[in-house]
Amino acid sequence: MAFFGIRKPAPAPVRETRQPPRHIAVTMDGNGRWAKKRGLPRSAGHAAGAETFRTIATYCKDIGVQYFTVYAFSTENWKRPQEEVDALMDLFRKYLREAAETMAARGVAVRVLGDLSPLPEDIRELIRETGRIADTLGEDAATASLCINYGGRDEIKNAVRRIAERVQAGELDPQEIDEGTVAGALYTAHLPDPDLIIRPSGEIRLSNFLLWQSAYAEYYFTPVLWPDFTTKDMDAAIDDYHRRSRRFGGV
Repeated sequence: MAFFGIRKPAPAPVRETRQPPRHIAVTMDGNGRWAKKRGLPRSAGHAAGAETFRTIATYCKDIGVQYFTVYAFSTENWKRPQEEVDALMDLFRKYLREAAETMAARGVAVRVLGDLSPLPEDIRELIRETGRIADTLGEDAATASLCINYGGRDEIKNAVRRIAERVQAGELDPQEIDEGTVAGALYTAHLPDPDLIIRPSGEIRLSNFLLWQSAYAEYYFTPVLWPDFTTKDMDAAIDDYHRRSRRFGGV
């Protein structure tokens, strides 16, 4: 209806309020292809992907997602050109310094998961620092986890070794080993299993990410390259998740 020639704007559509997934994980894929399409070095794609991570991690916290986990650097990524690996390490340094400075104010605990032993010592010290700050925020804080030098098979292998060491030391009876024992030996022991795993860039494979933890996760694949992934893309993934029927093996 118009009043004095001015049209009253229609009310904005009301978005259905639904509980978001508790734990969302993302394989940050497509950075290199994003850069190539623009005639840029791959490092520019990784920098753009890091900015997307900041945006999406913040958005997830704002809409009530408690745990947000990303695949940042795999155990296989060391095979990439040294220049690209060095650029990624510099991005990790930059983000971890920023996290240490802002974590308490933002109320987001930043964790790093993976075999950290091959990482440069200064990065490992930054990881220890962010871990100490994250510990002060408590278990109920929103948590953003970066998987660095991470591989699902490598994680399970290392978990088996830790369990075997406990058995050898007489601390654990082999007959007492159950799923909880294995889960407690993984890098993600402090996290619930992911509810939703998102794979951008058009690839439809797991790529060795959260193999144990994803047993009952819902997967969402999208052709959008990670640097182009927006909050609307996250909304679309969550909407699709809510259309699924999660029976966990039941009827």
